[in-house]
Amino acid sequence: MPELTHILNAATRGEPQAAEQLLTLVYEELRKLAAHKMAREAPGQTLQATALVHEAWLRLGGDQQPEWQNRAHFFTAAAEAMRRILIDNARRKKALRHGGGAERVTLESLDLAAGMDDEQLLALHEALERFAIKDPARAELVKLRFFGGLTLEEAGKVQGISEPTAKRHWAYARAWLYRELQRK
Repeated sequence: MPELTHILNAATRGEPQAAEQLLTLVYEELRKLAAHKMAREAPGQTLQATALVHEAWLRLGGDQQPEWQNRAHFFTAAAEAMRRILIDNARRKKALRHGGGAERVTLESLDLAAGMDDEQLLALHEALERFAIKDPARAELVKLRFFGGLTLEEAGKVQGISEPTAKRHWAYARAWLYRELQRK
């Protein structure tokens, strides 16, 4: 996407209208990612896809965009921002004043996004943080798939790996996370 690359470079150079052009260009794609993620959230979720995109945009820098290397770098950061927003929201809702409490998580298959409640999401987040220490690349693949809503093929492209390698990494990550979640 040469136009996006050009605008990312312009934003990096601090050109005045670049951030606005960037938002206009990527808004719809970010909205689709957020809507895809929000559609799989547990019923009763108060956060909406539009709010998730806007909050992610602000966390990405808003009008003061950081230096983006390329499209993949931007969307990886966007997926990470959305992940952190959802985790923060789940933590807030789980706080004791909101009736929080620990609950054991069991997941038959880790296609991960099948309507997890806040406790499950937090348990997954904690396991994913431990996994990221052990294997950052595979943990990033999980974040792109689960929180970014990307397919294996898309996530592989973002990471610069082939689809078969992405499938192997995904299978390993699912097994590792499943084992970790069973320990709780």
